[in-house]
Amino acid sequence: MAEKKLTDKKLNSVRINAGEWRSRILKFPDATGLRPTPERVRQTVFNWLGQDLTGFTCLDLFAGTGVMGFEALSRGATSVTLIEKSTPAYRALIENKQLLKADQAQIFHQDAMQFIEGNTLKFNLIFLDPPYHQEWLPKILPLLPRHLSADGFLYVEAEYALDKALETMTEAAKAWKVIKQSKAGNVFYHLLKLSNDVSIT
Repeated sequence: MAEKKLTDKKLNSVRINAGEWRSRILKFPDATGLRPTPERVRQTVFNWLGQDLTGFTCLDLFAGTGVMGFEALSRGATSVTLIEKSTPAYRALIENKQLLKADQAQIFHQDAMQFIEGNTLKFNLIFLDPPYHQEWLPKILPLLPRHLSADGFLYVEAEYALDKALETMTEAAKAWKVIKQSKAGNVFYHLLKLSNDVSIT
């Protein structure tokens, strides 16, 4: 029997806030740990970034629903690379790419650590929203500086505030500086830059 498409099943949905695909709906399956970034959090984050991402190249690690990456494209980003290990979530990303005709999106069915250890690509903006309570940030933050271009930004969601947590991590992790931080419910969200370049307009 042919496998049904995700669109044939009952799915969750999330809406793109602004830009070319404003109000377009992305659908995604139920999966352990899969949680779309809340709409008001996304609004705040893209306000921090200045709304218009024209010219940005983006990396969405642990892409999940892909809403951060697709919204970046909607707001003018040149390209986004989405990394997702979960097979159901990966299939949903592919279908959403096709739905939006998002040719600027590259989607990889891959472990996030394998991806960042396996290349030296650089991005203007990295989205990092790993599963909670699995100690991903101490492992992955030290590996990301080489993937961020000059004046680039790192967006991080976590179950705790990073400003104090960075002090307990390795020296490599301490290369990051939190420049914006807020909280919505149980979600702490942050904008970081490398500590030798902390200016933001």
